[in-house]
Amino acid sequence: MSQKIVKLAYWLVPVLLLCLCPSALLAQEKEAQEKQESKAEKKATHNPKTITGCLQKGDQPDEFTITGDDGKTWGLRSSGKVNLSEHIGHKVTITGSPMRESKAEEKKEKAEEKKEGTMEKAAEKHEYGDLRVSSVKMVSDSCSK
Repeated sequence: MSQKIVKLAYWLVPVLLLCLCPSALLAQEKEAQEKQESKAEKKATHNPKTITGCLQKGDQPDEFTITGDDGKTWGLRSSGKVNLSEHIGHKVTITGSPMRESKAEEKKEKAEEKKEGTMEKAAEKHEYGDLRVSSVKMVSDSCSK
Protein backbone atom coordinates (compact mmCIF):
# COMPACT_ATOMS: atom_id res chain seq x y z
CA MET A 1 0.00 0.00 0.00
CA SER A 2 2.77 2.47 0.87
CA GLN A 3 4.48 1.74 -2.48
CA LYS A 4 1.30 2.77 -4.30
CA ILE A 5 1.21 6.06 -2.40
CA VAL A 6 4.86 6.72 -3.20
CA LYS A 7 4.28 5.98 -6.89
CA LEU A 8 1.20 8.19 -6.92
CA ALA A 9 3.08 11.04 -5.24
CA TYR A 10 5.98 10.50 -7.63
CA TRP A 11 3.70 11.22 -10.61
CA LEU A 12 1.15 13.50 -9.02
CA VAL A 13 3.54 16.22 -7.80
CA PRO A 14 5.14 16.90 -11.22
CA VAL A 15 1.76 16.81 -12.96
CA LEU A 16 0.32 19.34 -10.49
CA LEU A 17 3.34 21.60 -10.95
CA LEU A 18 3.01 21.47 -14.72
CA CYS A 19 -0.69 22.30 -14.50
CA LEU A 20 -0.22 25.24 -12.11
CA CYS A 21 2.78 26.90 -13.79
CA PRO A 22 0.82 28.44 -16.70
CA SER A 23 -1.71 30.00 -14.33
CA ALA A 24 1.09 31.51 -12.23
CA LEU A 25 2.72 32.94 -15.37
CA LEU A 26 -0.60 34.31 -16.57
CA ALA A 27 -1.16 36.09 -13.26
CA GLN A 28 2.25 37.73 -13.52
CA GLU A 29 1.57 38.81 -17.10
CA LYS A 30 -1.73 40.47 -16.10
CA GLU A 31 -0.01 42.38 -13.29
CA ALA A 32 2.67 43.68 -15.64
CA GLN A 33 0.04 44.74 -18.19
CA GLU A 34 -1.99 46.56 -15.52
CA LYS A 35 1.12 48.39 -14.34
CA GLN A 36 1.88 49.53 -17.91
CA GLU A 37 -1.69 50.76 -18.37
CA SER A 38 -1.64 52.69 -15.10
CA LYS A 39 1.71 54.26 -16.03
CA ALA A 40 0.28 55.32 -19.39
CA GLU A 41 -2.76 56.87 -17.69
CA LYS A 42 -0.60 58.75 -15.19
CA LYS A 43 1.64 60.00 -17.99
CA ALA A 44 -1.37 61.18 -19.98
CA THR A 45 -2.77 63.16 -17.04
CA HIS A 46 0.58 64.90 -16.50
CA ASN A 47 0.78 66.04 -20.12
CA PRO A 48 -1.99 68.61 -20.62
CA LYS A 49 -2.57 69.78 -24.18
CA THR A 50 -3.86 73.21 -25.21
CA ILE A 51 -5.63 73.53 -28.55
CA THR A 52 -7.25 76.56 -30.14
CA GLY A 53 -9.85 76.02 -32.83
CA CYS A 54 -13.51 75.67 -33.78
CA LEU A 55 -15.66 73.58 -31.41
CA GLN A 56 -18.22 71.32 -33.08
CA LYS A 57 -20.75 68.73 -31.97
CA GLY A 58 -19.53 65.15 -32.25
CA ASP A 59 -21.22 62.04 -33.62
CA GLN A 60 -22.41 60.76 -30.24
CA PRO A 61 -24.12 62.43 -27.27
CA ASP A 62 -21.74 64.37 -24.99
CA GLU A 63 -19.01 64.09 -27.62
CA PHE A 64 -17.43 67.10 -29.28
CA THR A 65 -14.63 67.75 -31.75
CA ILE A 66 -12.22 70.60 -32.25
CA THR A 67 -10.16 71.28 -35.33
CA GLY A 68 -7.05 73.13 -34.26
CA ASP A 69 -5.29 75.87 -36.14
CA ASP A 70 -2.77 73.21 -37.22
CA GLY A 71 -5.53 71.22 -38.98
CA LYS A 72 -5.63 68.31 -36.51
CA THR A 73 -9.05 67.18 -35.32
CA TRP A 74 -9.40 66.08 -31.69
CA GLY A 75 -12.25 64.22 -30.02
CA LEU A 76 -13.34 65.89 -26.78
CA ARG A 77 -15.05 64.64 -23.64
CA SER A 78 -15.99 66.94 -20.80
CA SER A 79 -14.58 66.17 -17.38
CA GLY A 80 -17.94 67.13 -15.82
CA LYS A 81 -17.04 70.59 -14.58
CA VAL A 82 -16.83 72.06 -18.10
CA ASN A 83 -19.93 72.61 -20.27
CA LEU A 84 -18.79 72.32 -23.87
CA SER A 85 -22.28 72.53 -25.41
CA GLU A 86 -22.41 76.28 -24.60
CA HIS A 87 -19.49 76.89 -27.00
CA ILE A 88 -20.54 74.94 -30.13
CA GLY A 89 -19.64 77.00 -33.19
CA HIS A 90 -17.28 79.25 -31.23
CA LYS A 91 -13.53 79.57 -31.55
CA VAL A 92 -12.19 78.36 -28.19
CA THR A 93 -9.00 77.38 -26.44
CA ILE A 94 -9.30 73.94 -24.86
CA THR A 95 -6.99 72.53 -22.20
CA GLY A 96 -7.19 68.82 -21.48
CA SER A 97 -5.44 65.55 -20.89
CA PRO A 98 -4.94 63.01 -23.66
CA MET A 99 -6.89 59.81 -23.10
CA ARG A 100 -6.96 56.50 -24.87
CA GLU A 101 -10.05 54.53 -25.77
CA SER A 102 -10.16 50.93 -24.74
CA LYS A 103 -9.64 48.39 -27.49
CA ALA A 104 -13.28 47.35 -27.16
CA GLU A 105 -14.47 50.92 -27.80
CA GLU A 106 -12.17 51.22 -30.84
CA LYS A 107 -13.50 47.96 -32.31
CA LYS A 108 -17.09 49.09 -31.66
CA GLU A 109 -16.50 52.40 -33.47
CA LYS A 110 -14.90 50.67 -36.46
CA ALA A 111 -17.79 48.19 -36.67
CA GLU A 112 -20.33 51.04 -36.57
CA GLU A 113 -18.46 52.93 -39.29
CA LYS A 114 -18.41 49.86 -41.53
CA LYS A 115 -22.09 49.17 -40.86
CA GLU A 116 -23.10 52.73 -41.70
CA GLY A 117 -20.81 52.90 -44.72
CA THR A 118 -19.11 56.05 -43.46
CA MET A 119 -15.54 54.97 -44.00
CA GLU A 120 -15.01 57.75 -46.55
CA LYS A 121 -16.33 60.38 -44.15
CA ALA A 122 -14.24 58.99 -41.34
CA ALA A 123 -11.12 59.18 -43.50
CA GLU A 124 -11.81 62.84 -44.23
CA LYS A 125 -12.40 63.70 -40.58
CA HIS A 126 -9.88 61.43 -38.83
CA GLU A 127 -9.37 62.27 -35.17
CA TYR A 128 -5.78 62.84 -34.14
CA GLY A 129 -6.58 61.85 -30.55
CA ASP A 130 -9.02 62.21 -27.66
CA LEU A 131 -8.85 64.74 -24.83
CA ARG A 132 -10.57 64.89 -21.46
CA VAL A 133 -11.29 68.64 -21.23
CA SER A 134 -10.42 70.42 -18.00
CA SER A 135 -10.96 74.03 -19.11
CA VAL A 136 -12.47 76.08 -21.94
CA LYS A 137 -11.80 79.70 -22.82
CA MET A 138 -13.85 81.37 -25.56
CA VAL A 139 -11.68 83.26 -28.07
CA SER A 140 -14.51 84.49 -30.31
CA ASP A 141 -18.19 83.75 -30.80
CA SER A 142 -17.69 82.55 -34.39
CA CYS A 143 -15.28 80.26 -36.19
CA SER A 144 -14.54 82.62 -39.07
CA LYS A 145 -10.91 83.43 -39.63
